[in-house]
Amino acid sequence: MNTLKKTLSLAAAIGVFALSACGGGGSSGGSNNQGSNSVGWNATPDWTPHGSGTDSGNSSLPATGDNTATITVDKSMGSINMPKVSIKICVPGTQSTPQCVTVDNMLVDTGSTGVRIAARAIPTLAPLLLTQVGAADDTSGSAPIVECMPFASGYTWGSVKRADITIGSKTASNLPIQVYSDNAYPVPDDCSNSGADIGGADFSNMNGIVGVDSFTSDSADALTTAVPGLYYYCPSQNSCVSTRMLAGKQVRNPIASFATDNNGAIIRLPAVPAGGKTSVTGQLVFGIGTQQNNQMPSTATILAVDKYGSFTTQYKGRAFTHSLIDSGTNAYAFPDDTIPTALGDWYTPAAPLSVSATMESTNGSGKPLDVPFSIANPGGRSSAGYYALSDAGTNFSQHKNSMFLWGLPFFYGRDVYTAMGNAKVGTQTGPFIAF
Repeated sequence: MNTLKKTLSLAAAIGVFALSACGGGGSSGGSNNQGSNSVGWNATPDWTPHGSGTDSGNSSLPATGDNTATITVDKSMGSINMPKVSIKICVPGTQSTPQCVTVDNMLVDTGSTGVRIAARAIPTLAPLLLTQVGAADDTSGSAPIVECMPFASGYTWGSVKRADITIGSKTASNLPIQVYSDNAYPVPDDCSNSGADIGGADFSNMNGIVGVDSFTSDSADALTTAVPGLYYYCPSQNSCVSTRMLAGKQVRNPIASFATDNNGAIIRLPAVPAGGKTSVTGQLVFGIGTQQNNQMPSTATILAVDKYGSFTTQYKGRAFTHSLIDSGTNAYAFPDDTIPTALGDWYTPAAPLSVSATMESTNGSGKPLDVPFSIANPGGRSSAGYYALSDAGTNFSQHKNSMFLWGLPFFYGRDVYTAMGNAKVGTQTGPFIAF
């Protein structure tokens, strides 16, 4: 819903990337233990790596199983704090070349729903995938369905197709996905007004997005309303009409289509010291409470979220009702004009700052939680090749009245659980976020 922020002009440019979908304090030292805050919550990570130094040495990870995939944060995505995973995409019903392609550099995003892949990443496969048809308002029932998905940093525009998607050893069969920037239809103004084209050159290091938020399909609003700048059916090459969309034909969370371990996901990333790391390796774990390696502890903090995946953050006397814990945003993103910034709105304080904000469920359930975190200048460390930073922040001024994004820095040293829909996990019912 806003334009892409400019990049920070330092020795190595790093881009602010906020990927929460608009459709639908740690200490300054190297300790992994963030201590207890004023409401009695201990932020000690559930696990920590046994590697040493400031390099990538993650030598010990939690138990693995058939429900895990490897997440890596490194320089290959072109900016700091961008977690990536590899997927295999196939023509439905096939599992071998030439009808399958493995795609790397797919951003793992807890702030959006579904698989979105750049057409340039699958040039030979894209034409083989069947295009989704049958929009709710298409009386012919045969016009291709195309989607515009607005994010905080821009939009994706492209055809909705069907594919088999494999992540780790789990496969979502015949899944509706978006193939964006396929140049099949001109971008409507209602879409391009959302900001930068995420399929453009500025995003060339990212091949797509794996959206694993709290929902099975990507827009509850589109079920009943033809939302401008969202779903379209295109009866001709130069004519696309805004439309309602049935849930079964919307871009879908791949986890919801797994045969098992399909009620949510966990992101596990190791703690990162104040100076940062060149890279880190962690896990995307499928399912919550379905196997030995995905049990949620009874002491976990649980935040109920609304139909947009949001909760409320209180910061310096202001309430931000559209707050998300969002792995697809590469910084703590919130407005605070008292903290110095550099080009691109990165916070660049002269010394690391210890700040805090309070999380609370929008529906008023649970006890408000005061969460401490740190903000430091990312510039010198990024130019030295450190791409995993636990204290990067940006002045998210264009959504200053509503949005507070707890981006990837929040995930370091924590297990972050995202429960989908009405999933039951112990005594808790989704959708919720826990850590």
